[in-house]
Amino acid sequence: MPEHAFDRLRENIRSVFFGHSRAVDQLLIGLLGRGHVLIEDVPGVGKTVLARALAKSIDCRFSRIQLTPDLLPSDVLGVSVFNNESHTFEFKPGPIFANVISADEINRTTPRTQSALLEAMSEEQVSVENQTLHLDRPFMVIATQNPFEFEGTYYLPENQLDRFLLRITVGYPDRAAEQRIITLQPARTKLEELKPVMSSAEIVALQDKVPSVKLDNALIEYILNIVEATRNDEELHLGVSPRGALALTQACQAAALLKGRDYVIPDDVKELVIPVCAHRVISKTYLHNGDANVTARVLQRVLDETATPT
Repeated sequence: MPEHAFDRLRENIRSVFFGHSRAVDQLLIGLLGRGHVLIEDVPGVGKTVLARALAKSIDCRFSRIQLTPDLLPSDVLGVSVFNNESHTFEFKPGPIFANVISADEINRTTPRTQSALLEAMSEEQVSVENQTLHLDRPFMVIATQNPFEFEGTYYLPENQLDRFLLRITVGYPDRAAEQRIITLQPARTKLEELKPVMSSAEIVALQDKVPSVKLDNALIEYILNIVEATRNDEELHLGVSPRGALALTQACQAAALLKGRDYVIPDDVKELVIPVCAHRVISKTYLHNGDANVTARVLQRVLDETATPT
C-alpha cells in the first residue's frame, strides 16, 4: 500500500478532529497493529469525535456502546430470543459484532460488563450460548474514559487494561485549533458528512504487512533492556510483562509502516514506550493514591537511563 494511503486516512480524520496530530497517529498505530486503544482525558476535548472520525473514514461496520452502570454483558455480546414461528431460540448479535467499536466512558460501567469485552479484545472471538463466534477483521475497540478522580467511575482491572495496545491522551487544542472548533463546530456538521477513504480489505492488507517490518537485533535488546529495567525499578510494584514487550514490538513495527519505512528505528521505541507500557505497570505510589501519572514519569526515567543503540 503506497504511503499516500496513510495520508488520506490521516487527513480525513483531521478534517473533523482539530486536536493534536500525535493522537491521530497513535490511533492509527493501534489500528495497524491489530490492537485496541484507550483514550483517557477530561470531558470535552474530542475523545468521541476522534474515535468516530476513524470509524467513518473506513468503509466498514461501526457500532457505538454507551457504557453505563446499568449495562449488562448481554447488552454488549447479544442475547437469544425465542422465535414463535420456528419455536427455537435465535441469537441476536450485540454491538460487539462490528469492525470498529466505540466504547464510550468504559470506566462508568461495572467490572462485570467490562469483562464481557475481554475475550473479544484478546482473541477476536466471542463465546455465547455454548458456541464460539469469530469476529470479522479488522476488529478494533476504541474506548474512552474520564480520569479516575471523576465521580461515578470505576477502576479498570489490570487484565482489562492489558488488552489495550495503547493508552493515549488528547489534551487541550492550541488556540488556533480551538478557534476552528468554535467556528466550524465539526462534531455537529462535518462529522456526519465524513466519507470513507479506505476499505476494510485495504486495512487488513496493511495489518498483515506489520509483522514483516524489520526489527534489528540491537533494537530487540534495547526493548528487553527497557522491560528488564522496569521489573527491577524500586518505584514500580509491577514491571512490563512479556505481553507488554510484545505489544511494544508490534506498535513499533506499525509506527514504522505508518511512516513509510519497512524497518524500526530507536525513535519509534522511545515515542511508544509510555503510551504502550504506562498502563501495564503499577507503581508503589499508584497503589496508595491512584496517581497514574507516576508510571509515565518512571518510564521516562527508565528511557533516559537506558543506552540507545546506534
